[in-house]
Amino acid sequence: MYGVIGGGTISGAGAAGALASTGFSTLAAVVAATTLVAAGLALAKLAPRRRGN
Repeated sequence: MYGVIGGGTISGAGAAGALASTGFSTLAAVVAATTLVAAGLALAKLAPRRRGN
């Protein structure tokens, strides 16, 4: 009797936690990609430019 109620409650909370975790992981991946692009552009500005000789 208690196993059915507890099992349903735990699985419902687990599903909600999985959705929140997935959304946070997506946001973290977007932030990481943007950071890498910005770092690459900053390093490109530090490199000396080629001359057209």
